[in-house]
Amino acid sequence: MGLLIYLEGKLVPEEQAKVSVFDHGLLYGDGVFEGIRAYNGKVFRLKEHIRRLYQSAQTIMLKIPVSPENLTAAILETLRANKLRDAYIRVVITRGKGDLGLDPRKCPKASYFVITSKIQLYPEELYEKGIDIITVATRRTNVEMLTPGVKSLNYLNNILAKIEGNNAGVSEALLLNQEGLVLECTGDNVFLVRGKEILTPPLYLGILAGITRQAVLELALRAGLTAGEVPFTRHDLFNADEVFLTGTAAEVIPVIRIDGRQVRKGIPGFYTKNLMILFRELARRDGTPIY
Repeated sequence: MGLLIYLEGKLVPEEQAKVSVFDHGLLYGDGVFEGIRAYNGKVFRLKEHIRRLYQSAQTIMLKIPVSPENLTAAILETLRANKLRDAYIRVVITRGKGDLGLDPRKCPKASYFVITSKIQLYPEELYEKGIDIITVATRRTNVEMLTPGVKSLNYLNNILAKIEGNNAGVSEALLLNQEGLVLECTGDNVFLVRGKEILTPPLYLGILAGITRQAVLELALRAGLTAGEVPFTRHDLFNADEVFLTGTAAEVIPVIRIDGRQVRKGIPGFYTKNLMILFRELARRDGTPIY
């Protein structure tokens, strides 16, 4: 039996979960989404994800046709219907059905759906060994063109970078801005460890305010670290003691090699491993109960 999808206010089998070919989410990437995780029967930082979703929609003048409370209830209902305690959740809001023109005013009502399923972005062995990443030629879209605060359905910038990473045979691709400053990877935020300090690029440069990123910044003190949000370059990454990525699907994963250069410690470092443990402990105890 397939999954049940929450579509427009009701649960339907995945084979029946369909949107119109005239939906502007499909035609133009006009919509927003959130990726959320559930651990051990609890949805991690659900309120923060819902808040970010509604903020994304507000910025693009997309009215979500359901209240935050009812959308939260729909997510929990979908998890229960699919008998999931550990899951990846995708919430999608599209501009809805319109015509072939760009004008969003031709879309009278937004559409929404919730998918709950399993996900394993990286094999477990890579959390022990670390992953390889490369810097790609594709640059991150300028923050003045499209703010990364909007988690939009148009992910082509990320996909083009991902293709470059795939062609190079590495797990992730690192994006820079036009000035050569490190921003983020295609699906993850990036951190470096220098001494007893962790650094990550600041939001104003044009990166997503990752939920896992914020959790790691909060956990830094418990890991014996100070945390900073400052601009840095590839030179700083090449000379870091440790490097790791964070994301909803990835959680906290160590980087072992960047552009062919081995990260200084050579193996996933002490602080990265400690943050991995602390984050997984946090994720499994802190959340909105499903049942």
